[in-house]
Amino acid sequence: MPPNTTASSGQKPGKSGRKKGRKARLFLIVLVLALFGGVAYGGYWGVSTVRASFPQTKGSLTLDGLSGPVDVKRDGNGIPQIYASSDEDLFMAQGYVQAQDRFYEMDVRRHMTSGRLSEMFGSGQVKNDEFLRTMGWDRVAKEEYDKKLSASTKKYLQAYAKGVNAYLKGKDGEDISLEYAALGFTNDYKPQEWTPVDSVAWLKAMAWDLRGNMQEEIDRSLMTSRLGPKQIADLYPEYPYSRNKTITQEGQYDSVTGSYVQGSSTTAGSGTQFTSGTGLAGNTTAPDGLQSQLSKLYNVLDNVPTAVGVNGNGIGSNSWVVAGEHTITNKPLLANDPHLSASLPSVWYQMGLHCTSVSSKCQYDVSGYTFAGMPGVVIGHNQNIAWGMTNSGVDVTDLYLEKITGEGYEYDGKVLPFTTRKETIKVAGGSTKTIVVRETKDGMPLLSDRDDELVKVGKKATVDSGAPDRGDGYAIALRWTALDPGNSMDAVFQLDKASNWSEFRTAAASFDVPSQNLIYADTNDNIGYQLPGKIPTRSKGDDGSLPSPGWDSKYQWTGYIKQSALPYEYNPKRGYIVTANQAVVDKDKYPYTLTTDWGYGTRSQRISDLIEAKIKGGGKISTDDMRQMQLDDSSEIAKLIVPKLLKIDVADKNVRDAQKLLEGWDYTQDADSAAAAYFNATWRNILKLAFGNKLPKELRVKGQCLNVAPVDSTGPADENQTVRECGQREADQAQPDGGDRWFEVVRKIIDDQNNDWWKAPKTRLDKAADNRDELFARAMKDARWELTAKLGKDMDTWSWGRLHRLFLKNQTLGTEGPGVLQYMLNRGPWKLSGGEATVNATGWNAAGGYGVVWVPSMRMVVNLDDFDKSKWINLSGASGHAYSAHYTDQTDKWAKGELLPWSFSDKAVDKSTSDTLVLKP
Repeated sequence: MPPNTTASSGQKPGKSGRKKGRKARLFLIVLVLALFGGVAYGGYWGVSTVRASFPQTKGSLTLDGLSGPVDVKRDGNGIPQIYASSDEDLFMAQGYVQAQDRFYEMDVRRHMTSGRLSEMFGSGQVKNDEFLRTMGWDRVAKEEYDKKLSASTKKYLQAYAKGVNAYLKGKDGEDISLEYAALGFTNDYKPQEWTPVDSVAWLKAMAWDLRGNMQEEIDRSLMTSRLGPKQIADLYPEYPYSRNKTITQEGQYDSVTGSYVQGSSTTAGSGTQFTSGTGLAGNTTAPDGLQSQLSKLYNVLDNVPTAVGVNGNGIGSNSWVVAGEHTITNKPLLANDPHLSASLPSVWYQMGLHCTSVSSKCQYDVSGYTFAGMPGVVIGHNQNIAWGMTNSGVDVTDLYLEKITGEGYEYDGKVLPFTTRKETIKVAGGSTKTIVVRETKDGMPLLSDRDDELVKVGKKATVDSGAPDRGDGYAIALRWTALDPGNSMDAVFQLDKASNWSEFRTAAASFDVPSQNLIYADTNDNIGYQLPGKIPTRSKGDDGSLPSPGWDSKYQWTGYIKQSALPYEYNPKRGYIVTANQAVVDKDKYPYTLTTDWGYGTRSQRISDLIEAKIKGGGKISTDDMRQMQLDDSSEIAKLIVPKLLKIDVADKNVRDAQKLLEGWDYTQDADSAAAAYFNATWRNILKLAFGNKLPKELRVKGQCLNVAPVDSTGPADENQTVRECGQREADQAQPDGGDRWFEVVRKIIDDQNNDWWKAPKTRLDKAADNRDELFARAMKDARWELTAKLGKDMDTWSWGRLHRLFLKNQTLGTEGPGVLQYMLNRGPWKLSGGEATVNATGWNAAGGYGVVWVPSMRMVVNLDDFDKSKWINLSGASGHAYSAHYTDQTDKWAKGELLPWSFSDKAVDKSTSDTLVLKP
């Protein structure tokens, strides 16, 4: 998702009739600033020019619509704590303050969710808008607002919008942020008023990037063009239930009542073990010709602007809670660090929302992380409870093949008409475009309509004998829970004021999308976990792992899992709960298929092991212990592979010298570690040789060309049989990405020296590899020379941080704008510790390179004994304005693993307050 913002520093509202001369003057000063690199004269004039859009943080302002005065207290990092005497005043002030800091980010977000990016950025965004209009997020959000949300939630959304609009009143774009001034040279765009639906729609963008296994569904189908069923199964191994623990361990499904109940970890119900379906009616291949269809669909999806993750790939998170019996405070400690794509400003916004006196008139006393553009707090704590979230990964999306006949589609032998609507896309500096969106009876949009070639599957498509004649081919439709109106916005406010486990679970029941693992702790020393969400059920034999035939009703969803049947855990005997995207529940003890694509539990098991080690050692866990666990960067795959690498006899002295770096290495991936750099380079080359070069072009890195073996072969091919193919996927989205799925793939075959996957063909410089050690030796050699090229011949200068760097980029003009603007808006690099599938999850894509692509987007540790001893940090800062002192003022500390004090009580907030602004009615 694109971010950046606004601010205002004691300014008076600007007049709408601002002269063009000011824009020209601003642009010239911007150029001066860029040329002088922010030094001396250029820096001075740059700051003075944008000062008018900095937020006013002292004194007082009058806000029409308030019923009483509101105090906005900011600490030294610009983080606001708001104090009001009524709910409406509290949320109105929240809207005003967030707009002060980040309105540009909010504005871009709502244009994304409504498919109106072209209005801001021109014709380059038309394809994205077409796709987003086809999805219809804002239409669903409006229906939620009109028909589903409670009266109190609507009241709060209206108050929030009123606050945003109070900030906007009388201002031109250049009064709000630098980005608007830059847009003004190519576009006459003017910010419009905020609406309650704009806030609700953001939850759809959040749900999109946390949508489950849709990417794996596409990838598995694409693999069928080159790999057979067994080979694909090798690359998607079963979750290792016996080694990596599930989230819930002490509950069970009661087949008599149809509910999930707290109890011992025995076999469910009457003793029957449950088994899940295994694929699309047992079919593990997709129709020939569908690969072209899905590949184009992937390209459409990949271009959609990222909201809160890496377009569905690589998204993880850590959260865990430890009961008081194991902590030094004798009360719970709760940690959370969601792993999302790096953005500037951070997707999160820290703030506190406090009623001066909690009562029926003013019900909130809550602090934590929220999104700019949305009222309430999403993750954090109030005066009684704390909660955290990780992505559950449950499967809430399915792709359907649709047989088009005339103006309709086939369904159970009949031709049904599509529901259609027209969408008009306005384009800055260009012509307006109108598209027609087609949907099936279940409201499934045809994604294939967004590319002309996607309408046809291909002349050679083959399907099961029972399928309808292919004719002109099959289209692709999407079923997704978030396209049905829901109540997630209600859940936010319910969580914010929940005071106990019962109220927490009630709130969770409204959190229908996206489905998140919710962990819980309260001041009475209770801890818990709840899986919420609207999770579909499917017919027997359909596990949602491959596209389904839309013409057959037996592949339609059969309903949704009852809330009472969703797994939970409360005060487990072990005294802690860990969620890090691993399996929620053992598949043999639960009747429903939640997904076939869990994270593989590498991070979750490491966290559990760290907690267990502390407990078994007789120690008590502190807030700083929780912080240190968040920073654990031990490489689990290195522990498996390095001993085998060290046993290989290497002839080349230069490679042998690199191999010696691994001797005595403790497997930690510190930024200054040469051993970590060399191991990760070796791991990357192992993956490339064993797997990457054998994947279809649709999954490999764009522009990387090679001669590949024929279909259904994992071993070397005769040179006369190879074909030349070039990769088609962006580097940070390609496979093998090196995450913990690939850990498990390698673990399964590591002791099989002669497994076919270890075979690699000869090249001009290398002989063929016929077994594991030969392939490992070749990977070590390739890694040595790759790092020599990247880091130099002298290994004493090597370090993981020189390879593994984070750049923070403004997600609009910082990536697509002129070089001058990119220079002004972007920051970095930072050399980072950590890595893929480590607790300190600074993710990188092994197929594409070593650069950081996703990060712990924030970190927090909540102390339920004394909230004022809690700690937090954000990836960037409170402000979205490029020249604010709070643009990236937290990033250096974040990179070092430090946490900031998190004040909550009136006394602590007053002590930490640097600036106070009074908003008056």
